[in-house]
Amino acid sequence: MMEITEGSHAVAEAVKFCRPQVIAAYPITPQTHIVEALAEYVANCELDAEYITVENEFSALSACIGASAAGSRTYSATTSQGLALMFEVCFNVAGMRLPIVMSIANRALGAPLSIWNDQQDSISLRDSGWLQFYAEDNQEATDLHYIAYRVAEESSVLLPAFVCFDGFILSHTYEPIDMLTQDDIDRFLPKYTPSERLDAADPISFGMYATPEYYHEFRYEMDRALKESKAIIHKAGKEFGQMFGRDYSAMVEGYRLEDAETAIVALGSICGTTKDAIDEMRDEGKKVGLLKIRVFRPFPTEDVAKALLHVKRVAVLDKNISLGAKGAVTLEVKDALYNSGIPVKGYIIGLGGRDVRKKDIKEIVALVEKGQGDMFYGLRTEVL
Repeated sequence: MMEITEGSHAVAEAVKFCRPQVIAAYPITPQTHIVEALAEYVANCELDAEYITVENEFSALSACIGASAAGSRTYSATTSQGLALMFEVCFNVAGMRLPIVMSIANRALGAPLSIWNDQQDSISLRDSGWLQFYAEDNQEATDLHYIAYRVAEESSVLLPAFVCFDGFILSHTYEPIDMLTQDDIDRFLPKYTPSERLDAADPISFGMYATPEYYHEFRYEMDRALKESKAIIHKAGKEFGQMFGRDYSAMVEGYRLEDAETAIVALGSICGTTKDAIDEMRDEGKKVGLLKIRVFRPFPTEDVAKALLHVKRVAVLDKNISLGAKGAVTLEVKDALYNSGIPVKGYIIGLGGRDVRKKDIKEIVALVEKGQGDMFYGLRTEVL
């Protein structure tokens, strides 16, 4: 059923349809509307779940650990400084192989303080062991929650997942969204039945002390599960498409890329602006296309290399910065194309919520055509 609704409310409704049994979260802008709506669902008996009110984000994800280890389908949401406060717990969740799903309404990290959007928060935890999905629009933001639970809870994966969507740009924007029903999701997402859980009658331990003789293998197994999850993502996304008409089997998605000479690579809501800019450039005779990355972890190295093998140059848009190096997406794309001879240039854009417009995308294309890149784009030199 098509609804015109705010992105955060659509995400909350999607989470409700996933039937989480325990929710623990601390409100923080711009994530607040999600957990407010879920708390209201629980209070009004629209969702049979335990909603745990906590004193901070560290406690929120810690409570999720206990609930998930006890065998419950578990959910949280956060952003920015809240996610930073969860840093230690995020590594614990992944290391304990607990399939918690968490919404990230992407927001810049301080200092200086910023409540506006970029993707530094979730990108900073790219090495923590969580799957990372990025939504272009609010339709994807809702649908990817169903995919995330389906993949995370698969017995060969058992890793947590971030579903990331840009704060304010998506979270507070009203869009028409095809909302599914509870019956639809019950058909797609089976009841969570963990193979192992805490049980007083049959005691086991999670996250125990590991000596050097064993720790190395734990990390190997997590890495293997992330890489093998690519097949599970493909299967779940394809089945979702067969059932509901929106196919998420591909971890990357091309737009007017077939005959492109210049490829732009990006993730998140900036892809929508980029598509509009590409349409205008195409009308001007420029062969430009977009490769949208929907799944950043596990990184779809082979898919990226295959999709870009025919282009002459690549411009990567990063709403993050690995300080002292380059944007995180640029580093991954350079690695994927290392032996191709295709030049890859990175552009740091939109940090702290700075607008990125069609004219900026066009200017970046002009720069990459000249071989100029690996830069902070659009710097205000008068304030430096």
